[in-house]
Amino acid sequence: MFGIVRPCGHRLGEGLKTQWMAHLCGLCLALRGDHGQFARIVTNYDGLLVSVLTEAQAERTTDWRRTAGPCPLRGMRTASVAQGEGARLAAAVSLVLASAKVRDHVADGDGLLARKPVASAARRVATSWGRAGARTGSDLGFDTAVLVDAVDRQLGIEALAGPGTPLLTVTEPTETATAAAFAHTAVLAGRPGNVEPLAEAGRLFGRLAHLLDAVEDRADDAASGAWNPLTATGTSLPEARRLAEDALHGIRLALREVDFVDGKLAHLLLVHELRRSVDRAFGTVPVCAAHQHGGPPQHGNPYGGGTGNPYGGAGGNPYGGGNPFGGGGAYGGSGGGPGGFGGVPQPQPPRRRGFWAGCGMFWLLCCTCQLCCAKEYEGPWSRKKREGCCRDCDCCDACDCCDC
Repeated sequence: MFGIVRPCGHRLGEGLKTQWMAHLCGLCLALRGDHGQFARIVTNYDGLLVSVLTEAQAERTTDWRRTAGPCPLRGMRTASVAQGEGARLAAAVSLVLASAKVRDHVADGDGLLARKPVASAARRVATSWGRAGARTGSDLGFDTAVLVDAVDRQLGIEALAGPGTPLLTVTEPTETATAAAFAHTAVLAGRPGNVEPLAEAGRLFGRLAHLLDAVEDRADDAASGAWNPLTATGTSLPEARRLAEDALHGIRLALREVDFVDGKLAHLLLVHELRRSVDRAFGTVPVCAAHQHGGPPQHGNPYGGGTGNPYGGAGGNPYGGGNPFGGGGAYGGSGGGPGGFGGVPQPQPPRRRGFWAGCGMFWLLCCTCQLCCAKEYEGPWSRKKREGCCRDCDCCDACDCCDC
């Protein structure tokens, strides 16, 4: 699972946490129901925002939830999960973008994909996912071609970008893809007046996701010689932070124009949790109170280690290439600095697992409930230390919401 919006359960409260888990499980089960068991691997935290936004605009009906059977991720408990068009749209978007990224990595011959048998298998999986996502999108009136086109254009733009190229030129394909997905939630909910503000919120969300990918992966890309939007365009961190802050402000303003039936969860995720994501990427997250009572202090990154990405390697995206909406860059990054006489050598980050090995480890973590319940586990792709999303934490008693 990957994405930039990953709230901690204690900040959601019991009611909103139940809703959030319902959408997460709903996306996972929609992928399984429409596209088979293996498709569940593309479940991601940002993708479920599509389901959240659809439901937030729709009138409440008796068929917007269903009871799902026991699942290892829920400790083999049943649960009420989201169902319907929002979950299916989220599944279609996740599949099409994952398909495009796999094809991209096959073409580049990354890792194990440089081997012909593995590349052939991955190509077949990508083709299957692309067709399945397009089929579901068509059923919902959504043309997934805009997503595929955005990913394809991203490669060309990155090839031409250089010093002096505006950073927003590089983020444009990501913005276009997320704007289309967000806007279609208004169509599904029967709220045509929400299309424009949600398209704007989606555009800025795509920009933010791409920026945070680039910021958090800057050190790793410099060490490996990989392409990074900030380095390639000569954009400084202060300028990237300014763009991120502008995007946050724009999303908040756009959401004020949206006619929600119940927008509490959408607001918390897209306003407050996005703010935390930006602070985390730029190393300005406050020390968690849970670590002030006997635990080691953590400055900046509550997940520990470097800039810290709680979502796993390669942008938190197992398909690489950054965020799940087609942006460049990847999460991760290592810290380091001089110390003592002549400087102290910094420990090297753990070697990342390949795509397929990471997939296997991801499922192992799922089946043993470590992703949600473990105090600490090793990221399936990055191999960095992570904390379970439902771990005990008393950093705050409630969300420090604004009055918007």
